Amino acid sequence: MITPCPAITPEDVAVPWTLPPRPSRRSLLAGAAGAAGATLLSGCSGAGSPETASGIPLEQRMREAAVRDSARLLERYDATAVAHPALAERLAPLRSAVAAHAAALSPAPAGAPSRSASASPSGGTGAAAAPAPSGEPVAATPAEAVTALADAERSLSEARTIDLAGAPGELARLLASVAACGAVHAYLLTSTPGAKP
Repeated sequence: MITPCPAITPEDVAVPWTLPPRPSRRSLLAGAAGAAGATLLSGCSGAGSPETASGIPLEQRMREAAVRDSARLLERYDATAVAHPALAERLAPLRSAVAAHAAALSPAPAGAPSRSASASPSGGTGAAAAPAPSGEPVAATPAEAVTALADAERSLSEARTIDLAGAPGELARLLASVAACGAVHAYLLTSTPGAKP
């Protein structure tokens, strides 16, 4: 079951700075929905779950990779909140949505949920430099840090849209939903404060 994205306005995550014009929310969502729909139509005709020599089903491998990607994104949110405490409250709803996505994508059975992606609390006990998962330090200014988060959300959304082509039906639908939500997160993180979407 997919947890919908929380109702977030650009003002919830806005930092006072100006950016070049971005595509409208409508065109962003229409593009993501169109790509997801086309892929779902071709992906639903798959004949089974291919396995590797290790015997791990394709869906489980894809789910585990998706959970790892979400865990890295959660680490980036946490590092940003530690480096820029003033952003923590604004980023909390988006971080919560990413944690919900990780839980929904988890291949663990219902009785034993995987906590790896959501174990790190927002604003955790991060160290002094607050490195991002890639090893790069969080940007020095809040505006640059939020832009880096938006780039990470956008990149992951695009990667998940590409992954739809090889995903089994139910997982493809889940990835489509999570990818669309990531595109909305990127939009919210980069929208100009007070601007009409």
